[in-house]
Amino acid sequence: MSKELENPGVAVGLQPGEFVDSEPLQEARQPERQYCVFRAGRERFCLSVLEIEEVVDWPIVTRIPLAPAFLMGVFNLRGTIVPLMDIAFTEGRRPGLLPKHVVVAAIRGDAQREDLRVGIAADEVIGTYSASEEALLDQAPAEVPHCRGMLRHEDRLALVLDLRRLTDVFPVPVI
Repeated sequence: MSKELENPGVAVGLQPGEFVDSEPLQEARQPERQYCVFRAGRERFCLSVLEIEEVVDWPIVTRIPLAPAFLMGVFNLRGTIVPLMDIAFTEGRRPGLLPKHVVVAAIRGDAQREDLRVGIAADEVIGTYSASEEALLDQAPAEVPHCRGMLRHEDRLALVLDLRRLTDVFPVPVI
């Protein structure tokens, strides 16, 4: 009787205590992150899914008198008042044509700031994409100071938002 038939669970040529590699060694893969890509105006933007709390349909928005042009107002999200920003306000929206979604992002506080929720007006939520660091380009357009780079996806580019810079460029009052 052959050794293979005596003990069918044991590989031939192994010594007691040795292990069989179930998969050949794979080459080291870059860690991947997931990004939510959305369109605001004519531009595509993205945020890490870890920074996004949720995406909601367009809510009832309360306008704030004498607010800056980028602040569309505030809305109630399950008892929390969230400021709603339009990062595409420079392109000028047509009257009566409102965005369809709000991307609700959370900015974690530090020693000087408390946690802050911010709503970003989005005309279209394109989807979530996994991307390695190779798909991220470090350079961002100089005229967009609230971005830290660009994400290459589906043969297109999306501007990667930096939430800290976003609240510096578009200061929203803490409500």
